[in-house]
Amino acid sequence: MKKLVILVLLLSGTIGTAQHSISGTFTPAKDYKWLIAYHLKSGNQAYTVDTAIKNGAFTLNFPAEAEPGTYRLVYAVPQEKFYFDVLYNGKEDVQINFDSKTGVSFTSSKENRIFDAYFKEINAAKQAFIDFYQAGKTDKDAFAKLIDRMETAQNAYEDESEGLLAHHFIAANRSYIPSEYETSETYWQHKKDRYFEHLDLNDPVLQSSAFLTDKLSNYVFTAVSTEKRSKAETQKILQKNIDKIASELKGTDAAYRFHIYHTFYTKATANGFYATADHILDTYLKPLAEETGNQKTVDDIEVQNRLQIGAIPPEITWKDGNTTKTLSEMDGADCYILIFWSSTCSHCLHEIPPLHEKLKQYPDIKVIAVGLEDGKENWEKESAKLPDFEHVLALDHWDSEYAKVYDIHKTPTFFILDANKRIIAKPESDIEVVKFLEGNT
Repeated sequence: MKKLVILVLLLSGTIGTAQHSISGTFTPAKDYKWLIAYHLKSGNQAYTVDTAIKNGAFTLNFPAEAEPGTYRLVYAVPQEKFYFDVLYNGKEDVQINFDSKTGVSFTSSKENRIFDAYFKEINAAKQAFIDFYQAGKTDKDAFAKLIDRMETAQNAYEDESEGLLAHHFIAANRSYIPSEYETSETYWQHKKDRYFEHLDLNDPVLQSSAFLTDKLSNYVFTAVSTEKRSKAETQKILQKNIDKIASELKGTDAAYRFHIYHTFYTKATANGFYATADHILDTYLKPLAEETGNQKTVDDIEVQNRLQIGAIPPEITWKDGNTTKTLSEMDGADCYILIFWSSTCSHCLHEIPPLHEKLKQYPDIKVIAVGLEDGKENWEKESAKLPDFEHVLALDHWDSEYAKVYDIHKTPTFFILDANKRIIAKPESDIEVVKFLEGNT
């Protein structure tokens, strides 16, 4: 009897911590070799498990302690491009097929099949509203059918997903549904006004996914009007949208807020909205940097800003005899080249003298050579061999002021500036410097 009780307890313990898996196929099989699963968390991700893909088939056996949530399956590099997300609730096995042309389909998993079907159906219903307005229609009966289609689908999926992880996303995705015909401008304004009505920004399930980040990004960057605006006017709207998001995020975890604002910053920069990016940096990222342990991220952004193409680089000052010279006050050249080098750097001593000779063919170019040095004697000897350059001595080498403000981590490093002292190129070598000059002068 005692042995039977022990056996029952062991079996019940096994059932309570049963492992589940995500398995399936990749097509074409020859293109895929390995799969890694990461658990998405609020603003980051944690490695969970990985496996080989053999002849197009795989099985990811999740550890018993794996938490329910959204998991990112990465199948190639770069990781931020080649992935798809899966809901894993720890109660069911998930079976998928991935095709390089058609994407992911779920052959087994109540969670993912409901999630997938819902977003396909609701997005089609939303597109029907867009098509209606774009076609210039005003038929109220037709519009009423669109309303009924949207309302019916939303309610049905909310009911069907009750108790599932998918329900968090389906309920949060409920968007504004008009009660009667509206003009397109009224409809889009109402959608924006009611955007946050069903979004619980403190929901850890939503925070630990791409869903909420995408929803908030869409609010900021998706046009809500057909009216054409200048870039400056657009940026004012974007900044207003970001400030609205900030008010909605009050009370959420600081690290999560930093993640959201950094996402906005990256997107604003990628789209050339630099004034908006500066607004995000100064108003939101900098104040949160130290508190969230992200000071290095902000420092890197500031370096990127001051050294990006089109920027006027930091000032450089040096003595030429009794005369003090500055980069900003130099004139008389079509372009300027900044070279950060060292008299103790073998690469520099190999590359810089031939470049010095080659640049004699370009009399309208001036070169400022900043020597990152530990001492003066060797620098004076080597710089004297380059008489056509303006020479600047920066002692303390990598810890010197100029090494820090120009973010120099290797020598030689090159910047090319136009006549107005704006950065126009950052060649990787002396050869690339010459190629640039040959193609642009």
